Amino acid sequence: MAFDLDTFAETSEAVTWHDLDLDTFESRPLDADTLRTLRYMCDVEYHTSCFLREMLVTPSHREEDAAGFMTMWNREEFWHGEALAAVLARHGIVVDYDELKAKRVKLGWRLAIGTVKQSALANLIGSDFVAAHMTWGAANELSAVAAYRRLADMHDHPALSPLLRRIAQQETRHVAFYTTQARERLEASPRARGLVRSILEKYWKPVGSGIMEESEVRHVMGHLFAGRAEELDKLDRRLQRLPGLEGISMFRAAFARLGIA
Repeated sequence: MAFDLDTFAETSEAVTWHDLDLDTFESRPLDADTLRTLRYMCDVEYHTSCFLREMLVTPSHREEDAAGFMTMWNREEFWHGEALAAVLARHGIVVDYDELKAKRVKLGWRLAIGTVKQSALANLIGSDFVAAHMTWGAANELSAVAAYRRLADMHDHPALSPLLRRIAQQETRHVAFYTTQARERLEASPRARGLVRSILEKYWKPVGSGIMEESEVRHVMGHLFAGRAEELDKLDRRLQRLPGLEGISMFRAAFARLGIA
């Protein structure tokens, strides 16, 4: 699916959820595992501003399309967090964006050093870093869409399922941006193709890794995808369409490392 930045900027808006009857959670409350997964998703969406901060010290910020997209992407992800927080609040679980942001700030020098390392690595790789960033982003967004749709299908809930599908639909536009950008850069650089493949196979982990404890990542990903190998294969096939990634089985390998069959 091609991506038009101008159209995206003109049509970007908050995910709608105020029309959904959240009172139905009183008669049909969500189970503990689903709430744990939603909390994980909410935290990840709220942490997008931190991802944007790290991107600003890499060569990607000098790319006009990337910088323009990230501005809208950051807002949409924040709104996703707001919608999920509203669902959690109906179950007595309070997720406060400012509190989460403060936790990141308390990381202090560790956060600063992480950003410096990211900057140094990115500038060492040079322009091919952008290809890696875009392909990594495509992998993350593909898995996010799959996760939201999977959770929606697991419940047939009159309020939760429509919300999750709306979020997933917005995420598909993020997929389109990243895959369009990744394809252009991978096609243009044999070095980028080899570099990106190596980075993905060795280092990619499910979205939320690095923010959450590994035990939490394992629980949530197991809740969504254990016994769903065909879903992981679909994700791998999507990446295999990109130049240089033919035959890659990155998603299968990453989940296997987590011990999720």
